[in-house]
Amino acid sequence: MRALMVQGAGSNVGKSLLVAGLARAYRRRGLEVRPFKPQNMSNNAAVTADGGEIGRAQALQALACGVEPVTDMNPVLLKPETETGAQVVVQGRRVDTVRARDYAALKPKLMAPVLESFNRLGKQADLVLVEGAGSPAEVNLRAGDIANMGFARAAGVPVLLVGDIDRGGVIAQIVGTKAVIDREDADLICGFAINKFRGDPRLFDEGYRLIAERTGWHGFGVVPWFEGAHRLPAEDALDLRTQNRDGSFHVVCPVLSRIANFDDLDPLGAEPGVRLTMVRGGAPLPGDADLVILPGTKSTRGDLAYLRAQGWDVDLAAHVRRGGFVLGLCGGYQMLGRRIVDAEGLEGPPGETEGLGLLDIVTEMVPEKQLTRVSARHVGSGTDFSGYEIHIGRSDGADRARPFAQVEGRDEGAISPDGRIMGSYLHGLFASNGFRAAFLEGLGGIASGLDHGAVVEGALDDLAAHLEAHMDLDALLQAARHVME
Repeated sequence: MRALMVQGAGSNVGKSLLVAGLARAYRRRGLEVRPFKPQNMSNNAAVTADGGEIGRAQALQALACGVEPVTDMNPVLLKPETETGAQVVVQGRRVDTVRARDYAALKPKLMAPVLESFNRLGKQADLVLVEGAGSPAEVNLRAGDIANMGFARAAGVPVLLVGDIDRGGVIAQIVGTKAVIDREDADLICGFAINKFRGDPRLFDEGYRLIAERTGWHGFGVVPWFEGAHRLPAEDALDLRTQNRDGSFHVVCPVLSRIANFDDLDPLGAEPGVRLTMVRGGAPLPGDADLVILPGTKSTRGDLAYLRAQGWDVDLAAHVRRGGFVLGLCGGYQMLGRRIVDAEGLEGPPGETEGLGLLDIVTEMVPEKQLTRVSARHVGSGTDFSGYEIHIGRSDGADRARPFAQVEGRDEGAISPDGRIMGSYLHGLFASNGFRAAFLEGLGGIASGLDHGAVVEGALDDLAAHLEAHMDLDALLQAARHVME
């Protein structure tokens, strides 16, 4: 098995997208490829075939490889719950919630499961593409590191260092990384690549030569900006954006401070007849919305307070008075109820919070986390769809008598008596073409002929071709090191 690690000279340089594109490119060459990220920090998670959870980016990379996602692809997942604390998920299962300052003491204990997952995954592959996190230049975090050079050293994996030229200062990013990391770490870097170039790449020839000269590292290419990136799920909430400004059916989603599983919205954003507006804090919810979606969140009570602080509760009440539709997903569903009770402090300080009162339900937070892939039937349209549950909490009340869906014989979700307020714990539902078409037609008469799965697959193929054209993939494969027999 060969392995190669992609690290960034800074955050958000495009590592996840590059790994997905490289995975698809090498798969098209006939190799068995697997993605791996030792440590990820994200509230955008996927439920795996083996019943755990990993970062959504690794699920997309698995799709690029043509395989089902499994927990070994992302053995440590950190899910921020507050400004200073995060839930720690190891090999798919929650093990603790820790403050940032306490995580450093926990990290040395996590290298063993990280290497265990890496070795187990490697037995299935010709090539494992490893994605780093943050930057190896953060040398203040080097002790006990499992995300970047600490892992690369422990596993003996060579590193491709990627710089983001779109932000400026890419020469300093890469040359500066060489200057601050220690010699043994620097010796693991097999070369560099420049990402997100706009314009004529030849204009950077001198800068490219200078980086190679100053670092002694081989250059593997200058990758122009990939225009098809918007067709693939965003990994970071910072990348969420309004889509299809000309769509006649207006869907509005407030971007909560701990928004989770926001890729639920991607298929709607790709619909030609839908205008999807992502509303940031400080801006009102547009008054012409047809449907407001309250998304998932890693901290329901905390984000309910955030929602109120923006005045979105007032905007939502006005939207309902105008006859608009509301759909709450997971944490958004819990917010729509009368009350949220967290007696054990599972998502923050113990206590309870008054909900928005748009659904007659009460939610109680419980320690057992639901992690399940499901097949469901939408009650309103009779349409079948696939999805997944990833939440803590049980919701019950009078509006549960009108379920949103049937899941393997049980009622799921709730709907208000007038049918305009809906809530469900199911994620990923809009990825099912038949359900999405029926749902939109039922709300606004929007006809859908979009095959969202084909859109994503096409974007991955285009990304692979893009990298084939602008990177030396033959040399990059040669740089990947044999790390297992």
